[in-house]
This record gives sequence, C-alpha cells and structure tokens, in this order.
Amino acid sequence: MNCRSLEEYWAFYVSQHSKPSTRRWHFGGTLAALLCLLLAALRGSWRFLLLAPLLGYGPGWYSHFFVEGNPPAAFDRPLWSFLCDLKMFALMLAGRMDREIKRLGKRPLL
Repeated sequence: MNCRSLEEYWAFYVSQHSKPSTRRWHFGGTLAALLCLLLAALRGSWRFLLLAPLLGYGPGWYSHFFVEGNPPAAFDRPLWSFLCDLKMFALMLAGRMDREIKRLGKRPLL
C-alpha cells in the first residue's frame, strides 16, 4: 500500500471493510475496548487496560479472517489503521458510515 496521506489510507481501509458484518465486529470490538479504558479510569485497575487491546482487536481480526477474507489493515499501518477504526466507529455511531461508503465508491480506491 503506497498511501501518502491518511485520507488516501482511509479509502483503502473502507475497501477492506466492505461487508456490514465486518464493520459490526469492528464496532463491537472498539466499543469493548473503550469500555475497558473507561473502567480502568473509573476503578483504577490496570487489568482493564490489559483487556482493552484484546477485546478491541480480537473481534476485528476475527472478522477479517473469517468474514471479510483479507488480512487486517493493522498489519500494514498500525497507527493509521487505529485512527481509521476510530473514525469508522464514530461514523457508525452517528449513522453516517453508509453515506461515507457511497462517497468513497464514487472515486477510485487504491
């Protein structure tokens, strides 16, 4: 992947999450990780911090291997992948992810 910007990478990232169930697995994982971080802050327990990456990445990776049939984007660009995952989570939470997919479908994906 020769993306030169996060916006270019976002178009690739969305193409790698083409199935709604893949996006739902990611949403659930991100939500679980965020809840772990919240619990860690509220309870002052480092155990929740250890669970956050496992619960955050586990469902997403499962969806890539068994639903989408492609490798997780995090293997190529971990930071950009993480930022795109948060963006996808926010767009799904706001009910705007389908609109974003349509927007990106009208331009060539890398």
